[in-house]
Amino acid sequence: MSREQQQPGSAPLSASHQPKEATPLQVTATGLGTWPGEDPLEAARIIRGELGSPHLPFLAELPDRGVGSDALGRTASLLEDLAVDVQPHGWRLVDRPGKDMRRAASALATDLNVLADVAGAEDASAGELKVQLVGPLSLAAGLYLHNGERALLDYGARRDLAASLSAGVAGFLTRVAAAVPGTRVVVQVDEPAIAAVLGGTIPTASGYRTLRAVAASEVRESWRLVLDALRSSGAAGVVLAFPEIEAPIELALAAGADGVALPLKALTNRQWEQVAGAMEAGKQFWAGAVDLSSKGPLPKVADCVDSVWRPWRQLGLPPSLLAAVRVTPSAGLAGLTPAQATAVLGRLTHVADGLNQQALG
Repeated sequence: MSREQQQPGSAPLSASHQPKEATPLQVTATGLGTWPGEDPLEAARIIRGELGSPHLPFLAELPDRGVGSDALGRTASLLEDLAVDVQPHGWRLVDRPGKDMRRAASALATDLNVLADVAGAEDASAGELKVQLVGPLSLAAGLYLHNGERALLDYGARRDLAASLSAGVAGFLTRVAAAVPGTRVVVQVDEPAIAAVLGGTIPTASGYRTLRAVAASEVRESWRLVLDALRSSGAAGVVLAFPEIEAPIELALAAGADGVALPLKALTNRQWEQVAGAMEAGKQFWAGAVDLSSKGPLPKVADCVDSVWRPWRQLGLPPSLLAAVRVTPSAGLAGLTPAQATAVLGRLTHVADGLNQQALG
């Protein structure tokens, strides 16, 4: 699967990826957002301590705190002119905000205040910060209508959710920017349900049928709406994050994403080809190189480096393009202990260092 000979009509290398003498490679590291425990102060201190410049610290999500601190509830609290509350079957669209939506908004406000305190006490703050949102399709798959069906069932509901999220992100990014003045804010848009959304495999409330697949064209336009809103609200970059199954890489890039985040374990040769083409066109690749699927010890640094470097060389990609890579864990860290999660962040920075050394060697 060599790419040494570029095919006619394929995207040229962007200027930022052309080889430059004496320019150090900067493979960097970040996490995917979730963090164990209930203490936002401890989380912020650890994350920003482990992922200092040139790496990308992130605003932690702490689902152990309960309702409203989960990714879906946090994103739903940002919706403009739509309200949600928790019902027995999950988050539901309602006529007016209830206690659960207020709880989600309060938890986010606390996290931003803590972030401001921690960043403000630093001698030299990181130049970038990442925040996470649930994307419009997974949001529609996770929220319920009054009749108990998922919002994904209804075209009008899907459209309204995408528009509401697009309207709500401006205020969110304004608050993030105020917490860390002068920091570039990068946004990770999570679409964990996207394979089921596109494949039509999400069950109805009765469980006897599945919801109709959403057309790729609608998915692309929903993403484009949200991504455009994020950029116009000050986001320095927007990356779409997918699970390892049937990740729609080309669809994400067609919607205008600056890159994709994918776990490496099940990445096929075809998907590696798509990733390679994206990076040659100047896009980013957030590689889930530290596999957390095993309950055993963390994978060795050398094995993690090899999971990126081996297919990289097989594809014929130049070492200079490694600057487009961030290494991540294969999943969020909420299921670990704080000590284990901290160890993962340390492993990520070592993997980034190893890739830089491999390329320079």
